[in-house]
Amino acid sequence: MLSSVVSLSYTLAALAFFLLSVMLFTRWRGRLHWLSLTVASIASFLWALVLALHASHGIAPGLLANTLEIVRGASWVVFLLMLLRPGSQSDVTVSPKMRAYAKGILIFLGVLVLATIWTSFPALSSPALFGAVNTLGRVALAVTGMLLVEQLFRSTSEKGRWSIKFACLGLAGLFAYDFYLYSDAMLFRVINGEIWAARGLVDALTVPLLAISLARNPKWTLGMQVSRRILFHSATLFGSAVYLLIMAAAGYYLRFFGGDWGSVLQVAFLFGAAIVLLILLFSGSVRSWLKVFISKHFYNYNYDYREEWIRFTRILSGSGPALGERAIKAVAALVESPGGMLFIAKESGNCEPVVQWNMEESVGHAEPVNSSFCKFLQDKQWVIDLQDCQIHPDKYDGLETPEWLLNVVRAWLVLPLVFQGRLFGFILLEQARSRLELNWEVLDLLKIAGSQAASYLAQQESANALMVARQFESFNRMSTFMVHDLKNLVAQLSLLLANAEKHKDNPEFQKDMVDTIDNSVQKMKVLLQKLARGFDAEKSESLPLDELLRQAVESKSPYEPKPVLEIQQSRIAVTANWERLERVIGHIIQNAVEATPRDGNVRVSLKKQNNTAIVEIRDTGVGMSEEFIRDKLFSPFESTKLAGMGIGVFETKEYIQELGGTLEVSSQPSKGTSFVITLPLQVKDEPALQAN
Repeated sequence: MLSSVVSLSYTLAALAFFLLSVMLFTRWRGRLHWLSLTVASIASFLWALVLALHASHGIAPGLLANTLEIVRGASWVVFLLMLLRPGSQSDVTVSPKMRAYAKGILIFLGVLVLATIWTSFPALSSPALFGAVNTLGRVALAVTGMLLVEQLFRSTSEKGRWSIKFACLGLAGLFAYDFYLYSDAMLFRVINGEIWAARGLVDALTVPLLAISLARNPKWTLGMQVSRRILFHSATLFGSAVYLLIMAAAGYYLRFFGGDWGSVLQVAFLFGAAIVLLILLFSGSVRSWLKVFISKHFYNYNYDYREEWIRFTRILSGSGPALGERAIKAVAALVESPGGMLFIAKESGNCEPVVQWNMEESVGHAEPVNSSFCKFLQDKQWVIDLQDCQIHPDKYDGLETPEWLLNVVRAWLVLPLVFQGRLFGFILLEQARSRLELNWEVLDLLKIAGSQAASYLAQQESANALMVARQFESFNRMSTFMVHDLKNLVAQLSLLLANAEKHKDNPEFQKDMVDTIDNSVQKMKVLLQKLARGFDAEKSESLPLDELLRQAVESKSPYEPKPVLEIQQSRIAVTANWERLERVIGHIIQNAVEATPRDGNVRVSLKKQNNTAIVEIRDTGVGMSEEFIRDKLFSPFESTKLAGMGIGVFETKEYIQELGGTLEVSSQPSKGTSFVITLPLQVKDEPALQAN
């Protein structure tokens, strides 16, 4: 009775696919996906016909039926691939990439056919192995088909879905029923006869759905473009499914042939396989390789520019880390680089490392803006491949790469940041996670991204400069109010003097006068403490630095701890303004004293080294963090003191650099701080030493 049902069921399927094949032949459109649809329909017709004949004669499905079933499943997979292929509306002419896709399908199909043939002969394999291989192959085809149907529907535009939704329903039902049939067979190790019998009728029901889609859209123009993101996730999901199927088969083999240890080996193997899969899925290198592989073999261009530019702009304009770090991450993501460092041209005349991402801070060195390397970046605006520059220096006009840059481990690309024709800085990127060919497309994209990043960074620099200017403006406004208070005090004292001649012999007036003067003096002292002393253009002269230091240290002697002066070499002359240099050095000493407990010590030393004078101010105070030194110490209006205005250290660095010297700071929290001031010695033809 069941044989009759099977025969009738598959006869209906054969008839339905035969009619579909005739309709496809009569309405041939001469396109590649139309050809693949016709082949799939014919394969399904032949497969259903053979099964119907076998069932009518009471013959179990053999090698021919198994082979046709594989061909039928593979042909529907090929049809879906034709629809998903980017640019799938081309003519029948087969491109080299399509030949590669066809080879892959043929290899997969060939492996399944050979496995089916091999396992079909009892002399070559056991019946259990025959059943396992056949069942696994059918499940693999069903999973592949369902994934492709899902991606086809998701990737099609809203307008295109109207014409293909019935075809997607039909093919999804075809593959889902196969998956249900063979999953049940894997679970119970035998094919359910009732499910098998209904399969032909289910497949026949899919034909009207395909016909409706053909009537709605004869040319199969879907208005669809498969994004790289969808293809990436599809490839990941498909690869994971294939991997799990292979591991399940291997686990089944271990259990079948493992004897008493079979179940234990199977569980241990499957657990290890799951761990390996998770490692691969979360591996940055594997994800990078897959993205590059998809871009190289599935698309004419390496990038989806819309997606890349949206992502790039979103990172630059987003929140979170500082803009410099976000700029590195945005550029590095374009070439799958795991780290980088940003260099920005400063007023010191050097491109200095300002921020790093996944790189050691110690690898960065300042590069002079007027060096041949920076001039090359500004004039040529080329992306420099450091390895290629060493191998083929003639490509880069004989450019000499800085020695410090060659010593950076995994250094790969140098991307210039040019803003309004001027070198704003550059980004150093580490070697990519996977091999990437630097063709014209990649280089052009990096150049445009560099220009975009430079504009964002320049805008931030301008905004910071404007903020500082506004802070100075506020500071000047505060000074105006303070001057107003001084004017009131002057007016009060002027009035006192005006009345003095008249009441100078009055004892009460004399007492009030003394009180008024004392009160005015105290108020002026408070105002002077709050007011950061400005200066006009002051004349510089040759001065003995040892004497200046003695005076600066002596002025701080009333404080605890009392600073100690160590003169390792006297009569060291520098060219500066005495009052201003004493003030800025005295400010550093004052800060050291205030940051050090009474039982600590503050030492000021002077020595000569080559053609420079070195003043070191060392304390054992509370110290500062590296972050504070890097980001806030030399910024105006930034201070750790409650009443501090943050002007002193900023003024000190500005004046020391104006004299042609440098100011370096090293500090550790709770251990102390060291300020090292380096000043050029007096030129010989300048006037002799003049004491203050």
